[in-house]
Amino acid sequence: MRSAAIGSRVNSGEYRPAWWLPGGHLKTLWGKLARLRPRVATRRERWQTPDGDFIDLHRLEADPGSPRLLILHGLEGSARSHYALGMLEQARLRGWASDVLVFRSCGGEPNQTARFYHSGETTDLDLVVNRLTEMHSDSPLVLAGVSLGGNVLLKWLGERGNTLPTQVRGAAAVSVPFDLERGARSIERGFSRVYQAHFLRSLKRKAMEKQERFPGLITADRLGHARTLFDFDDAVTAPVHGFLGASDYYHRSSSIRFLSQIRLPTLLLSAIDDPFLPPDVLEEVKDIAQDNPALYVEFVRRGGHVGFISGALPWRPDYYAERRVVAFLGDHLPLGN
Repeated sequence: MRSAAIGSRVNSGEYRPAWWLPGGHLKTLWGKLARLRPRVATRRERWQTPDGDFIDLHRLEADPGSPRLLILHGLEGSARSHYALGMLEQARLRGWASDVLVFRSCGGEPNQTARFYHSGETTDLDLVVNRLTEMHSDSPLVLAGVSLGGNVLLKWLGERGNTLPTQVRGAAAVSVPFDLERGARSIERGFSRVYQAHFLRSLKRKAMEKQERFPGLITADRLGHARTLFDFDDAVTAPVHGFLGASDYYHRSSSIRFLSQIRLPTLLLSAIDDPFLPPDVLEEVKDIAQDNPALYVEFVRRGGHVGFISGALPWRPDYYAERRVVAFLGDHLPLGN
């Protein structure tokens, strides 16, 4: 059965949720637990940052002048995340170059400074986009962000408004937690607490390592008592990055506040049954998008979080989001690319 897209200025009509994966949770878990990941050969390149740290890019090259796709991963993701590999494969099939920006501390090696990455941190993205457009001045650049990476991307697009490099031609954001506080509270309930526990294990381990390297940076007792993502962000993310607390961090970093300032053609692809976000947030996003012709909304009823799995048979799944994102971005490239 086709899952209708609900929104404005876009309705591809192609997505048919896999009947053999009922419910948002199974669609969410499939990619991480059961998907056979594409094999895409990339090389890692390390770039130094102005604050004495580093970021890694995993790079897929193509012919000079080919379009270039920059991919931003989600919370505790990496260049090996299933959706990142899927987008790299889609780019390769089209003859595009592609880069995955690995957020600080997500590449298997601790970063060097007394900070982490977070949902509102856009300076590294700004650095990468500016450098890519300088290095590859004859290549159009398109951008894709997933989950947390989608929030970072949309916030940055809103911050930049009409001041983007001319090579940047389009963007797409998948399963974005547009309102960070409501998203954090959503995964405190029911089965979604499984996701929260998974993230907390990884985040707390990194925070403890950071505390050993920078004594006094984090209050150990507060970190030890953190039982939710809100608690962690209140104890770690907010104070380390200059916010007054978790609510201040969420408010200032939520991409929903920046959507009205976006001027680049941008696809917003989400599912109403996303267990990481209450459905009423998507209604608010849809209302904002109606007044911004740069935003193309595709909110399907059934897709989970970064799921969007279709296909008639379990052994032949189709990953709609990756195809849809690359097709949308391809539609906004200059003719001949």
